[in-house]
Amino acid sequence: MRRDPGKLILNVFVIAVYIFLMAPIVLIVILSLNSGEFLLFPIEGVSLRWFGALWNSRQFMDAIGTSFQVAAISTFVSGIFGTLAAIYCIRFAHRMRGALRLFMMAPLLIPEILTAIALLFFMYQIGIGTRYSIGLQIGHIIVTFPYVFLNVSSALFNFDKSLEEASRSLGASPLMTFRRVTLPLIKPGVITGCLFAFIISFDIFNISLLLKGIGTTTLPVQLFDYLRWDFDPTAAAVSSLSIIMTLIAILIFDRFVGLRSLRF
Repeated sequence: MRRDPGKLILNVFVIAVYIFLMAPIVLIVILSLNSGEFLLFPIEGVSLRWFGALWNSRQFMDAIGTSFQVAAISTFVSGIFGTLAAIYCIRFAHRMRGALRLFMMAPLLIPEILTAIALLFFMYQIGIGTRYSIGLQIGHIIVTFPYVFLNVSSALFNFDKSLEEASRSLGASPLMTFRRVTLPLIKPGVITGCLFAFIISFDIFNISLLLKGIGTTTLPVQLFDYLRWDFDPTAAAVSSLSIIMTLIAILIFDRFVGLRSLRF
């Protein structure tokens, strides 16, 4: 059989892109298993000693807990308000839809560092500052909100309104129609948006660096501070743990929510 050269070139290109994207992740995991004293490649041997060092590090464990807490709250708040904002924008904001979408997407268009500086100035102007980490949480919600909004908006664009009309004609209330008809149909957009929100919030650096409260440190900031003075494989172990936690978040969604609903 004669092979199509164009298809072969496309397959090679796709494989090269996957290798380019996955190589740093695989390298980090390999470096975290290094038995040597320094973060070098090739590794000197295989060992889990640096994961043990991570487990015994109170600073890193507290930072992981803080990052998880902030990411969970950001995902919850952004999931609710992002979904409601998408419904209003698509269903009701007819004339102002374009301007409203641009406003909702502004955190993605503005550099993250500028958002962090603006929030920092605002928090000090109202007398809060960084004492209670309120600015940190608000900053994470602002940055993650557009991901939920965009994904739910995409799901609503292809929504068949006749299903809602059929539900209402059969006597269902607006709330029941939303809960039993609308929400299950837009669930893929909600799940995707929440996944993005959690992962982005867990790995945000600039906002966390400027808005973290006293005694509060997220994992990316703690890793940055650590690498300024130490260069052992503990940093790779932290990065590998971050990768593992991202995979766990995806598996949790798949188990309890149903990631298969994303397959159109």
